[in-house]
Amino acid sequence: QVQLVESGGGLVQPGGSLRLSCAASGSIFRIEDMGWYRQAPGKQRELVATITRGGDTNSADSVKGRFTISRDSAKNTVYLQMHSLKPEDSAVYYCNAYVVTVLGTVPSDYWGQGTQVTVSS
Repeated sequence: QVQLVESGGGLVQPGGSLRLSCAASGSIFRIEDMGWYRQAPGKQRELVATITRGGDTNSADSVKGRFTISRDSAKNTVYLQMHSLKPEDSAVYYCNAYVVTVLGTVPSDYWGQGTQVTVSS
């Protein structure tokens, strides 16, 4: 089994910054893509940013230039550095990872429990 544990959420004023972390642990042979998604009340979960094992990134237009995704493969950890936060960035942020648990098998999709980010004055 694989566990993803997020940290770093909280309350921040508009224009502020936060850094989210997500550490994967358990029966991990290799982690492929990792990413961050978010879900605001009454809205569907949406992609924020993803990063491949090779370091290629993709992000939503709404966060381009403000959020940066990175990963430390040695630590099985993905980060989301968020700057110039806006009230509309308020949501529960979820970590996602595609994990190969056994050599020769296809990756399985895992999710963290979520961390709340609230941007408000």
